Amino acid sequence: MNPFDFIMGNVIGRAAVVDFGIQWSCWIIAAFLQTEKFYDLAGSITFVTLTLLSLSQNKTLHTRQKVNSGLVIAWASRLGYYLFTRVIKDGGDKRFNVVKHKPGLFWVYWTIQGVWVLSTLLPTIIVNSKKNNKPIQTLDKIGWGIWGLGFILEALADYQKSQFRSIPENAGKFIDAGLWSISRHPNYLGEILMWTGLYISSYTTLQGWEHISVISPLFLSYLLTNVSGIPILEAAGFKRWGQSPEYIAYVKRTAKLIPFIW
Repeated sequence: MNPFDFIMGNVIGRAAVVDFGIQWSCWIIAAFLQTEKFYDLAGSITFVTLTLLSLSQNKTLHTRQKVNSGLVIAWASRLGYYLFTRVIKDGGDKRFNVVKHKPGLFWVYWTIQGVWVLSTLLPTIIVNSKKNNKPIQTLDKIGWGIWGLGFILEALADYQKSQFRSIPENAGKFIDAGLWSISRHPNYLGEILMWTGLYISSYTTLQGWEHISVISPLFLSYLLTNVSGIPILEAAGFKRWGQSPEYIAYVKRTAKLIPFIW
């Protein structure tokens, strides 16, 4: 068997090919147009595509596959719509002001998105590749409960920020109300909880090397807290409001991520 046949015969290999195929195809278009407006939407579409692809090999789906896949699609659909409509309304995403004019560096961003999608979705892809239907266990229900809490946190945080920004008097101000009064990044906390919950549910079916899928919540948490999430937003916040006593006081009294803890 040649390497290509081996990759395409493996569910994770097929997912990787489709994943990076989508990202790099979108990068070509985005680099040509010098736009970032469909970057987040492409990520969400890739999540849905890979989830459905991993399900397509099974004629009969069991409950865990249906629930976990449904949760991924629900999350990707909501977040993709929210981020796409926001970037269209705002006219762009400041994160890409420089890189979208540098094709090589822009490619790195699209590639990182591909790595993020595949690593985050790994537990779900593995679950969907299973032929055997293990009974639903308490751990599954705990995982789904954690996912539900995370979904509510992320959706509510996004809604509160959208409502805040829709008020003309709040133009140029930072949000410190609602969930944002107890966490400076409640939406990220919600996302971490969701993928942690899906991993916990998937854990009941994992065997041997498949436990490597713990990378899903771990890598996501690292990415959001140390690379592309909180550090970038915190730096932008201090650049914009760092001279404001109100902002400094807000940062000092409000947890970075986990309310009242950190």
